[in-house]
Amino acid sequence: MKLLGRKVSVVGVYKKEGENMFGSNKDEEITVPVNFLRNLIDLDSRYIDPLIIVKAKKGISNEELRDELTGIMRSIRKLSPRAEDDFAINETSLLTKGFDELFVIVSLAGWVIGGFSILVGGFGIANIMFVSVRERTSIIGIQKSLGAKNFFILFQFLFEAIILSVFGGILGLLIIFLMLLLISGMSDFELSLTLANIIRGLSISATIGLVSGFVPAWVASRLDPVEAIRTNA
Repeated sequence: MKLLGRKVSVVGVYKKEGENMFGSNKDEEITVPVNFLRNLIDLDSRYIDPLIIVKAKKGISNEELRDELTGIMRSIRKLSPRAEDDFAINETSLLTKGFDELFVIVSLAGWVIGGFSILVGGFGIANIMFVSVRERTSIIGIQKSLGAKNFFILFQFLFEAIILSVFGGILGLLIIFLMLLLISGMSDFELSLTLANIIRGLSISATIGLVSGFVPAWVASRLDPVEAIRTNA
C-alpha cells in the first residue's frame, strides 16, 4: 500500500473495535514509526499538533508519572530551571472525574430507591411472619407444652425470617449480575459485582430479616401454650 506517495508494508492489523461511546473510531487509524514519518512531513511545523499518549506501569501513580514526564519534557526542550513549561500534560482523570460525579448521582438515586425497597420488603416479611405465626399457633402451643423454651420459639421464627430475606437478597443479586453482563456486552464499560458488594448485600438482607421478623417471633414466643393449643390453625 501507499502512504503519502511512499510505498509501505503492512506488518500487522489491529483487531476491529468500531466506534466507542465518544464517537472516535480507531479502526481508521494507522501506526507508523516516528523516524519514518519524519521523511514524509515536518514534525516541527507549527501546523502539526503532536500528541504522545503515555500509560504508567502497574503500581505507579499518576502524580509520579506526571512528575517524571515533566522532567523528561523539560530536558528535551532544554528549558532552564526558572523557565515555564512550553508543553501541556493532560490526564484522563479529568474525564473520569466527570463520570465520578455522574456515578455519585446514580448512587444517591440508587440508595433512595433501595431505601424504599427495603422499607416495603421489611413490611412484606413482617406480614408473612405474622401470617405464619397465626397459622402455626397450635403447633407453637404443642412445642411449648413439650418443653420448648421461649428462646427456642423466638430463634425459630427469627431464623425463618432471616432465611426468607437472604433468599430475596440472593435473587436480587442474581438479577443485578445478569443486568451487568448485559450492559457490559452492549457498551465499552466493564461492570462487575465485587465480593464486598455481595457480602454487603447479603448482610443488609439478613439485617432486614432480623429486624422485620423480631416482633412476630417475639409474639410467637410469648403465646400461652394452653390457649395456643386450643386455637384452630
